[in-house]
Formats: sequence, C-alpha cells, structure tokens
Amino acid sequence: MNDGDLPYDWDSRSGQRRRVIPGQPNGMHTLTGLAHDRRSCVAYNLQTNKEGIRHRSLKLAALQKTIKTPRVFGDDQGELLVVGWGSTRGAIEEAVQRVRADGHSVSALHLRILQPLASGIKEILQRFDKVLAVENNWADSLDDELIDEENRRYSNLAWLLRARCLVDIDCWGEVGEQPIKPGTVERVIRERLQ
Repeated sequence: MNDGDLPYDWDSRSGQRRRVIPGQPNGMHTLTGLAHDRRSCVAYNLQTNKEGIRHRSLKLAALQKTIKTPRVFGDDQGELLVVGWGSTRGAIEEAVQRVRADGHSVSALHLRILQPLASGIKEILQRFDKVLAVENNWADSLDDELIDEENRRYSNLAWLLRARCLVDIDCWGEVGEQPIKPGTVERVIRERLQ
C-alpha cells in the first residue's frame, strides 16, 4: 500500500473497498467485530459506525444485483411450489417428479444463496397456490397438541421467505441422522395437496 492509501476507503456507490493483503508493506488490516475508521483503527463514534454499516449494506446490494433468479423445476405456476436449499435439492426434485407423474401441478425451486436473496423470488412464489419450504431444520408440526398457528415455530427458510417476500409459506423440516429422503418429501407433498 502507498502511504496515502486508506485500508477502509469505501467506494460511496458500491460499498466496496480495496483489499489489504496481510503482510503487505504499510498494509495494516484489523479484524474485529467492531467498526473501523478508514485507517483501520477501531472507532467508537456514531458517524464512523453508521458509515461502516451503510457500506456493508451497499456491498450486499451490489452482490444481490449479480445473482441470477433461480429457475423453477417444473411448471412456472401451479398448485404447489416446494422450496429448498443446500442438500435437499435432489430429494425435493425427485419427489416433485413422482407427484407430477400423477398429474399434479407441483414444482420446485432451489435457492443457492439465501442472503442476499436473488431478485424475482417473490414473483415466483406468488404464482403458486401454496408454497412449502423443506429443509434439514426444525419446524413445529400442527399435529402436536400444544402447537397452533399462534405459537408455531417455522423453519429458518420459511421465516426468511415469509419476512422477505411477504408470502404465506408453509414448512416442513426434519432433523435426523440421515439426509432427507425423496419418499419422505413425496409423502409431505401429497399431504399438503389434500
């Protein structure tokens, strides 16, 4: 780095900054959970903290603009859309194929990045009568005696999509020692279609 360069000299439009490589001459780089001023020193004042938060948000916005809207597996609209992420993709798509073979208008959407969420997700969700988030995570079952719509805990994916897209999303999750199986997802889909 040159003497006049500042490690945290953010671009005012994108929030991006030049990367300082550890060990680079004159390249002090401080990693903490605290806000830093442009010289990489921990800052405790409100203005510097607000500036850092704004630039971190701009970086996420810039990244979000580069993420392509995921493609729907199956029809672009229909009775039910099953949304998943990570390792659930294969099980969900196999289950959707089985149910589609019986004439149901069921599709799947696989999300690769959850934060920031790609543009166009809300529009996809709105084209389906029902949306079901499936993930390797806990979700309360309405079959439990104490659980109702008022106290139900949704899976994290369902919470995220409900909050971000303002669409009613049901969920099903399984926490176990094995990956979610296509037959299990198929059973859940058929239950939701009734």
